[in-house]
Amino acid sequence: MKLYEELLEKKTKLSLVGLGYVGMPIAVAFAKKIDVVGYDLNAKKIELYKSGIDPTNEVGNDAIKATEVKFTADASKLREAKFHIVAVPTPVNADHTPDLTPVEGASEILGKNLTKGSVVVFESTVYLGVTEDVCVPILERESGLKCGVDFKIGYSPERINPGDKVHRLETITKIVSGMDEETLDTVAKVYELVVEAGVYKASSIKVAEAAKVIENSQRDINIAFMNELSIIFNKMGIDTLSVLKAAGTKWNFLNFRPGLVGGHCIGVDPYYLTYKAEMLGYHSQIILSGRRINDDMGKYVAENCVKNLIKADKTVKNAKVAILGFTFKENCPDTRNTKIIDIVNELKEYGINPAITDPVADADEARRLYGVEFVGMDEIRNMDAVILAVAHKEFESFQMQDIDGFFGAGKKVLLDIKGVLDRDSYENAGYSYWRL
Repeated sequence: MKLYEELLEKKTKLSLVGLGYVGMPIAVAFAKKIDVVGYDLNAKKIELYKSGIDPTNEVGNDAIKATEVKFTADASKLREAKFHIVAVPTPVNADHTPDLTPVEGASEILGKNLTKGSVVVFESTVYLGVTEDVCVPILERESGLKCGVDFKIGYSPERINPGDKVHRLETITKIVSGMDEETLDTVAKVYELVVEAGVYKASSIKVAEAAKVIENSQRDINIAFMNELSIIFNKMGIDTLSVLKAAGTKWNFLNFRPGLVGGHCIGVDPYYLTYKAEMLGYHSQIILSGRRINDDMGKYVAENCVKNLIKADKTVKNAKVAILGFTFKENCPDTRNTKIIDIVNELKEYGINPAITDPVADADEARRLYGVEFVGMDEIRNMDAVILAVAHKEFESFQMQDIDGFFGAGKKVLLDIKGVLDRDSYENAGYSYWRL
């Protein structure tokens, strides 16, 4: 517990490696208690933080201006810390295999600046064994130090929900693990400084790694079931949300809804689990079946847009279609791994080049990652069809007269993917209304 006491007495510091949607809120929370070095290799992002700007919208500009975090793009500053938290993304490649490049790169940078007596805790979602079998050798190679002798490791899976102002770092029970009892106790005590909900001590690092990937795999499977039901009920001509509302009157019915599954967790973590299973000779059945359904939902939405255009006697090729929302979830600027791009690409296959607007999204990121250029809301006029794709609060406040203003002549085709609007009202007003 010596390291914990040194942190409290500010004889050493805690570092955050990776200051994105997960790492930055952690750094800000710890800085209220102890000295924190916030490192990210993206110098542009660091300058924004130093200027008091929160590009993630996770804690807000005021919190960034007030924080005592020492933001830096200088990796040598990591030597000032003894307790290190690595919170970098772990995406998947185009073939759905794990892309460990960010976590490997972070381990190299940290290894070059690791000092004796340090504890390194990884928060990045990984498959079982990555922390000990992939990250530790890199740390040892770059530092020249020996794990278990010169430094210790732990794993504490991130559970922050981007854009969620209720379930925050402080209010979610934190799973912690360490390579031995002493490390586990130190990691637990450090996180207890900021996690009001308390910590849960996992029995091993691999148990903690597994807990993370199955949390999101479970959710992915449940949403896939709802998406499959949506496809079935659509063919039957009945409304999926009406069915779910009726079924939800039973006390033990699980309240999941159909939708597009993107982002860095639910749409990614199952592939980390099945990748490890394949390494062990087991081919997943349920998990990958669910992934296939969810991965195809963007294409399914686009196909139904085309079908509804045809029913409304609209010409499909060069039809004027608007998409409202491009981020992977509501009220969050992050566009990485958004499934809205699947709708865009499929519509282009039909000769439709949709106009996309999003008041929340990071426009520079969307341009860089997808080549997408947003238009202003005032440019959404004379449309043949409108796809309300993301339930941003700005869109939820729309009245029917606002929606009317988006359309041109003829029947109005409206696809309300998240079921934000009142179906009966729009159908009674003569709309061709469709939702998952």
